Amino acid sequence: MARLVIVSNRVPLPGQGQRAGGLAVVLQDVMDSVGLWFGWSGKTAPGNGKLQITNDRGVEYATIDLSEEEYQKFYVGFANSALWPLFHFRLALMEFRREDLDGYRTVNKLYADTLLGLLRPDDLIWVHDYHLIPLGAMLRRMGVRSRIGFYLHIPFVPHSMYNALPQGDLLLRDLCEYDVVGFQTEEHRNDFLDTVRQSLGHDITEDGVIQVPGRPVRSIVAPVGIDALAFSRQAVRSATGKNNKRLTESLAGRHLMIGVDRLDYSKGLPNRFEAFNRLLTRFPEHSQHVSYLQVAVPSREDVSEYASLRPVLNRMAGDINGRHGTFDWVPLRYMSQGVSRATLAGFHRISRVGLVTPLRDGMNLVAHEYIAAQNPEDPGVLVLSRFAGAASYFQDALIVNPNDPDEIAEAMHAALTMPLQERRLRHARLFEQVLRLTASSYCQTFVNALSGTGRRGVKGDE
Repeated sequence: MARLVIVSNRVPLPGQGQRAGGLAVVLQDVMDSVGLWFGWSGKTAPGNGKLQITNDRGVEYATIDLSEEEYQKFYVGFANSALWPLFHFRLALMEFRREDLDGYRTVNKLYADTLLGLLRPDDLIWVHDYHLIPLGAMLRRMGVRSRIGFYLHIPFVPHSMYNALPQGDLLLRDLCEYDVVGFQTEEHRNDFLDTVRQSLGHDITEDGVIQVPGRPVRSIVAPVGIDALAFSRQAVRSATGKNNKRLTESLAGRHLMIGVDRLDYSKGLPNRFEAFNRLLTRFPEHSQHVSYLQVAVPSREDVSEYASLRPVLNRMAGDINGRHGTFDWVPLRYMSQGVSRATLAGFHRISRVGLVTPLRDGMNLVAHEYIAAQNPEDPGVLVLSRFAGAASYFQDALIVNPNDPDEIAEAMHAALTMPLQERRLRHARLFEQVLRLTASSYCQTFVNALSGTGRRGVKGDE
């Protein structure tokens, strides 16, 4: 049986939990097949490339440090100041510098050089996300002939927008060096295929196979999911815990609305805050009868656009509470610190409304978690952005355009006043979808595609 090799920007080392991101949770169901997980340690240090290997439960976790300069150009620079805003439709925020692109490719070459010595001839190599687009092509040039797949967790953009990226054809050619390229939704895949067709001129079959000279590149849709039943059980347990008890007592019988996000400009938090302000202004019957809890965990604060978001939200939260609050009611509870996933499961369960309104998102697993956590006898209502990948699968949510705070406010009002029978019906349909779109099905779909057309050994080992 082929060994599965995972390559990601950060490696979730044993004992770190989710501090290195949620990929470890998503990939839990294939960890029995994973022999090696390789990537950055999350640390900067003088020099680079020193390999550190930890073994845990049959998996090798291999990490390297980056120098501060490499981190700034690769991660802060090209990955998160050029690619992230581009793929989230925020061209005005895109900052391209040739030296950052060079640094991005240099770090990918460092990954490839280090990974090469760890590979076996029959490995299946699964590369994750926008940080590592060139990696597959670099491994190919080093003679690696194993099957290599790439999965983009964030959106892709239409050809007309992708063209704004200088040197963009370089990355498209890199993507066409993979055997399989995966996306969250059909829309994301179609935008990628159209861009490849128009920019590189490759023919593409009806089932999404790119006819690269010499070999085909298969594109697939493999939506990320969660273990909904496990999360539901966790929500039931947490609902009786001390944190839920404290939260419930503080609500004093009021309905709870909840949002859980990284502190990221793509999540649309200023629009969501303004929507809550308009809810209380336009629908005064909710005054003193609803509390909105927003958890916004700081992220990428060394990127200026992220750092500048925090004071904006602080000011808006203060304005809303000053305008609408009373001596015994704080309308908006705003937390910029992390809360455990187990605790959030309980919070989701007692929330009448779940707010997932990003301006763009690849999927957004908070939507999955909110649905899974609900009590089917008295479920809450999900308000969901039409621009989250989850909206392609969760049509029974209240779908909104997140650019219109009034539309979000109207959906909040509809959710708070929705009859129980309708809430039950919508939730039942959504829960069926959550059960179908699991972490396990995501992993199985991608790994089956990656291994489905045979294997090629490492050059020289045939």
